[in-house]
Amino acid sequence: MTTMNSIATSAYASSAGGQNDHISALKFITCGSVDDGKSTLIGRLLVDSKAVLQDHLAGVQRQGETDLALLTDGLSAEREQGITIDVAYRYFATEERKFIIGDAPGHEQYTRNMVTAASSADAAVVLVDATKLDWKNADLALLPQTRRHSLLAHLLRVHSLVFAVNKLDAVEDPALAWKHIQGALAAFAQAAGIAVRATVPVSALKGWNVVDAHAGWCGYEGPTLLQVLEALPNTPPDTALPLAFPVQWVEKFSSSSDTSQGRRVFWGRVASGNVTPGTPVQIFPSGQLATVAQVLDHARRPTDVPAGTSAGFILDREVDVSRGDWILAAPAATTAPAEDDFDTPASVPAWPASRELRTTVAWMDDEPLVAGRVYWALHGHRWVKAKVKAVVHKLNIHTLAEEAATQLDPNAIGHVDLLLQEPIPATAFGKARVLGSLILVDTASHKTAGAVLVN
Repeated sequence: MTTMNSIATSAYASSAGGQNDHISALKFITCGSVDDGKSTLIGRLLVDSKAVLQDHLAGVQRQGETDLALLTDGLSAEREQGITIDVAYRYFATEERKFIIGDAPGHEQYTRNMVTAASSADAAVVLVDATKLDWKNADLALLPQTRRHSLLAHLLRVHSLVFAVNKLDAVEDPALAWKHIQGALAAFAQAAGIAVRATVPVSALKGWNVVDAHAGWCGYEGPTLLQVLEALPNTPPDTALPLAFPVQWVEKFSSSSDTSQGRRVFWGRVASGNVTPGTPVQIFPSGQLATVAQVLDHARRPTDVPAGTSAGFILDREVDVSRGDWILAAPAATTAPAEDDFDTPASVPAWPASRELRTTVAWMDDEPLVAGRVYWALHGHRWVKAKVKAVVHKLNIHTLAEEAATQLDPNAIGHVDLLLQEPIPATAFGKARVLGSLILVDTASHKTAGAVLVN
């Protein structure tokens, strides 16, 4: 476990002069087991930070008292059952930071919704309900969903993870419960290789240590949850890597009389690297080479664009590029000497393509994942058929051991070998978040079946 002392200093310094800019807004999710108080916590953040209007508060009254969970649980089925089903996003700001909150459901059957929210989050707040644990036992066991959601956030490269131990006000000895639960969380995080930014004791219902500090409670003297969130860094874009740009939309303006460059704009979001006019590129899968003539931002202004930013490319000549293609950094020539005068110097692609992938899969379909099944795989904006070669093993979320397996059941996590119908420029997810991720879609039902991370 790390403390917040150095985190706060570095984060505030890095965001100085632009704390309220939309680029520095922190996008985080709340997750954990069902009924741990996730929706109530978000409601408390909104109310105590003065982000809710009085008429909105008046609409979430139950028996004369404010039900904070109703501020995020907006679906009729959610209000009837008292649970979160789909991800609800809320926005608020403090003097230090803007925030985008995703309230993720806790039920196992809605794990796919949690994964969707976590895939684009900068941070995850994992709630732990103290009343559900054997808090008197120093060797207490955490709930399966607490472990599963923490592991999924870690696998999805969520940059910061925070544990919030909730409902300590409802146990007999809050200090003892805090000590034992904090120790169990630290042991789990260390065994799983998860870096935890902070662990905070909170009462979402009473508001203790959420926005306002409750000094000395549980023997805790650290920052409140909001102070922790204000100090967390945004996920850094993959700007140091070679250029990779998945084409999402092709805009034609063929009526232009300018033939000195291509007459189409290729729009999308830069996955990695930086792009400027004059950058040599290669089109995937055709392999054609070209040079970037113009780079346009979202407002069609000429500019240089880094990773994580939407942009439009105009190439120096007409090249066949369609939605789903990739515009990649041009191959680099090798320094190996030619064997004779007729040898052409070899070149190394910036992002080598492959048909065989070793992956980690978070399985979300109701039907188990078994070898031999064929799915649609989406990589960037490119669809390709993927066959399951083998289920290598699955992860036991209780012991974190890798166990032999022939299938992955719903909500399981495991290592799977995939064989693609055609190669794609995939790389390890730990290296590049966009190029290293895919989703599997059932060919018959068209349901999202699994989240795939390339190893």
